[in-house]
Amino acid sequence: MGNAYKANRPQWDSQCIRALRRHLGLTQRELADRLGTRQQTISEWEIGLYKPRGASSTLLSIIAERAKFNYQVTPAEK
Repeated sequence: MGNAYKANRPQWDSQCIRALRRHLGLTQRELADRLGTRQQTISEWEIGLYKPRGASSTLLSIIAERAKFNYQVTPAEK
């Protein structure tokens, strides 16, 4: 994968992550289980301490699209 792919990949912000989780009707732990991560990680994303990247960001996008969640994430900075 080249740099062009990384530059065009969207970034999830804390508000979008929380909105997606609520749209799905999931707790932080349940979303973490679906993503294969820790509940603490979801919490850290939702408070803006960290942002999901790589596979986690991709999985969030796939889950959002399958759930027909209307979202707009911020473009990645170049």
